[in-house]
Amino acid sequence: MIDVESLSLLKGKKALVTGIANDQSIAWGCAKAFRALGADIAITYLNDKAKPYVEPLAKEIDAELLLPLDVHQEGQLDAVFEAVGKKWGKLDICLHSIAYAPKADLQGRVVDCSKDGFLRAMEISCWSFIRMAKLAEPLMTSGGALFTMTYYGSQMVVEHYNIMGPVKAALESATRYMAAELGPAGIRVHAISPGPLKTRAASGISDFDELLHKAQLKAPTRSLVSIEDVGTAVAFLAMDGAKLITGETLYIDGGYHIID
Repeated sequence: MIDVESLSLLKGKKALVTGIANDQSIAWGCAKAFRALGADIAITYLNDKAKPYVEPLAKEIDAELLLPLDVHQEGQLDAVFEAVGKKWGKLDICLHSIAYAPKADLQGRVVDCSKDGFLRAMEISCWSFIRMAKLAEPLMTSGGALFTMTYYGSQMVVEHYNIMGPVKAALESATRYMAAELGPAGIRVHAISPGPLKTRAASGISDFDELLHKAQLKAPTRSLVSIEDVGTAVAFLAMDGAKLITGETLYIDGGYHIID
């Protein structure tokens, strides 16, 4: 018989998961995996419109905190970390699954991107992770793990990914620099790069079904990734056993990124 306690490899860990929109979200797959391994969970939702979709999920995994978070709204990110600090006094795992670009800029050419659209995409998709790391650092007194979500379009030109490619490239670079800066405190920083998934965020990308078909056809495993696949891999990196792995961009895509 399997000893359930022996599988609780994240027992006692405190995890903040941001960016859950619904039960198809990558962040939801991660939250479920953290909880399955024993972590205590705090979850954020974007706004009142999103709350009815996220609140039942929070209840499903017995989340101890459910907090509003729109990183474009002044003070909300700080308020989340203040609440986490007040509730737990520490933080071990922090997952950033937040990205945005105005539709006109996302669906147009990079060279046609507006200055305001570019800056907003960078603020929400990249700078918010840097700020999140800054706020998490004083709570990670015994070390910890920070995660953000990226995509293969940061390294290669992916049709229809457009301005998010340069933005995600900046995010991956920031991940490496933060890993170097926070490593002496025992804090690891990773960018997670799943293959294409049918999430709400992906719905803004033109011809996304074509991208899914291509990924399944060309990936060595001939399969598409699931949010559970991503969650399991991220949970592994959050374990103490992975404490010497940091600064990585981890591809969870059936090997698609190695194929020409």
